[in-house]
Amino acid sequence: MNKVVIIGCGNVGMSYAFALVAQPNRVDQLVLIDVNQDKAIGEAMDLNHALPYSSHHITIKAGSYADCDDATMIVICAGRNQEIGETRLDLITKNYQVFQQIIAEIRKTKFSGIYLVATNPLDVMTYITYKLSKSPANKVIGSGTTLDTARLRCLLGEKLQVNPKNVHAYVLGEHGDSEFIPWDQVMIGSKAIKDFHVSNETKKLIEQEVRHSAYDIIAKKGNTSYGIGMCLVAITNAILEDSKTIFTVSTYDKENDCYFGKPSVLGTDGIEETYFIPLSPEDEKKLARSIRVIQEVIQQL
Repeated sequence: MNKVVIIGCGNVGMSYAFALVAQPNRVDQLVLIDVNQDKAIGEAMDLNHALPYSSHHITIKAGSYADCDDATMIVICAGRNQEIGETRLDLITKNYQVFQQIIAEIRKTKFSGIYLVATNPLDVMTYITYKLSKSPANKVIGSGTTLDTARLRCLLGEKLQVNPKNVHAYVLGEHGDSEFIPWDQVMIGSKAIKDFHVSNETKKLIEQEVRHSAYDIIAKKGNTSYGIGMCLVAITNAILEDSKTIFTVSTYDKENDCYFGKPSVLGTDGIEETYFIPLSPEDEKKLARSIRVIQEVIQQL
């Protein structure tokens, strides 16, 4: 039985939960945990009322940390929200203590499954989860630049009038302001991006829009939730189905002792393999800078 525990019933946690109910997956039981127990109960009731129109059945309930004992995955969405004008890295002082409490409670249980982290600053919070949980690095995963990659593919699809699913492109590095796009590796179907004669100015505008999408959405609606909810479902499915799908999740890099987004193969063991994309000298510098940004925040802890 595949049991998923969601910790944090805010916008991200519940967008993820609803996406699980709305589409096929291999989750058999879904447990909601929140510091506000009534909210968790109410959300579970509401989700259960959607099941008669779902394509599959999931047992859904509000629970406690005791439910982590036999969980397959724990998805952490808890934490303070990013306010207007804040960067993701500004959240670190708010969310570090939250994670200390959460991981301490989980460690009281028999949980030995996979952690999936969605809380910002994503790469730092995933690293904190890895260190506090003392779990193997392959079993602690952050959503990484999966959402940024989706935004890039969406924009390129619109620009070139092709299905985003046929856009093979990745955003690498920090899930934040230092992320970057290795344009030399972008493919549309089987054709290189250079064959489409996309100007450098257009590339810069696309990269800027990808990087600032979260700020724009937060300014207009207060939070981002649907995109990351779908990303979390895709990552969950890849793990539970052992599909060996490649996502730019936040993965531990031993050499740099930090987490950052890079293409990784997902299966039942979590991170099964990491692919290193050939980078130009300029992109190597961008990656090194992105890693430094993450490391500097970690050192403050």
